Amino acid sequence: MSRIMIFDYGAGNLFSIKHALEKNGVETIIKNKFVNIKNINGLILPGVGNFKTAANKLVKVKKQIDELKSEGIPMLGICLGMQLFFNNSEEGGGQGLSLFDGKIMKLPKTVKVPQIGWNKINITKNKELVDGLEDNAWAYFVHSYYPKISDEKIEIANTTYGTKFPSIVGKDNIYGTQFHPEKSDKMGMQIIQNFVDICRR
Repeated sequence: MSRIMIFDYGAGNLFSIKHALEKNGVETIIKNKFVNIKNINGLILPGVGNFKTAANKLVKVKKQIDELKSEGIPMLGICLGMQLFFNNSEEGGGQGLSLFDGKIMKLPKTVKVPQIGWNKINITKNKELVDGLEDNAWAYFVHSYYPKISDEKIEIANTTYGTKFPSIVGKDNIYGTQFHPEKSDKMGMQIIQNFVDICRR
């Protein structure tokens, strides 16, 4: 059985993700520190909170996360969790994990911020994380910031809300969604199932 760790850095929304994983037959643990990274098949960074506050809490575990990346352990960042994979953010500063190159920017003033509710994702690349998904599927968003990426190759899907931005990113064993798959009905459960399948390989 696969064992996936949800990292608790005080960002909330942990148990809905845990429930979604367990529906896929995954042993799921929630921890606020790495005890033995050799015993996990995947890692999820959940997604509610402030970038700077969360980034400061992740400083102590950056070495272990870098080690997971180098060992090919799949990682999924959700909303804020995905944003923390980038270099930095306009949201109060702080240094991200720099697993992807880019900066987190605030949504434009031409739209209501935060974006709360359903929006479409336009799939731009065929990757394992989006297997079985229809283009222009609806996903549930709650966010005020979005990733401005340095390398367009990491974009798997994009969404438009005031501006066009990557809503799914991925490279090697690192993936991120700006929306909340655990709140996105069948399409979100498909993404979680796909991530579980990636962890099982």
